[in-house]
Amino acid sequence: MLSYILVAALCICLHQAEAFSPPPTSKASPPSSTARNLFFGAYLPLGIPVLVAKDKWDSSRRSKLKEQILSLASDTQRGLTATDAQAEEMDELFSRLEKFNPTVNPITNTNANLNGDWSLDYTTSDSILGKGSFPKIGPIIQNIDTTFLSAKNSEVVRFGIVDVPRSVSAELSPVNGRVTDVNFKRFMLGPVGFDAPDTARGQLDVTYLDDEVRLTRGDKGNIFVLTRM
Repeated sequence: MLSYILVAALCICLHQAEAFSPPPTSKASPPSSTARNLFFGAYLPLGIPVLVAKDKWDSSRRSKLKEQILSLASDTQRGLTATDAQAEEMDELFSRLEKFNPTVNPITNTNANLNGDWSLDYTTSDSILGKGSFPKIGPIIQNIDTTFLSAKNSEVVRFGIVDVPRSVSAELSPVNGRVTDVNFKRFMLGPVGFDAPDTARGQLDVTYLDDEVRLTRGDKGNIFVLTRM
């Protein structure tokens, strides 16, 4: 029984592996410095409340969209039970939140809050969800470290009546400030480890990042919603 479980589990590991004005008609005297000061004094301050209002509106939209996304993620068990309609709704919400991304170059920006542990709340990847395979128990965790350009995915899989921890470590090779190649290096299944094949590669595009939520698109067209742990 144990040998069957290990063989099946090892096989599964391999599957782990986005104001013009018209020209003057007559010569006019240049405006005086007083007139210029009056002009800027009248209009420049108006930009301040406009920017403040826009920031507040953006923040409000982010909060609302994140709330809707996380609620739908919970309702669909990370996407495992998502209907076509729910998957379509999530895709729409995902795209809308991406437009409010507050972080430029999240992978290479040293001030970005990307590093640390993230919990996978939703994905469209059947293999990561474990569809048609052994169930995942508890959180699916991804650790990111841009200082050492490394990542690690960890989970617990239930094989019959036995819960076994499983993980895969990877090296990150940034393509630009938002996209990185992912080279999987080593799989662990309980106490057993083995090197990943050279073909175990992928790519991640971090399209949204704030202190709470991260949105990522994979190279196979899948989307990922993660929350900071």
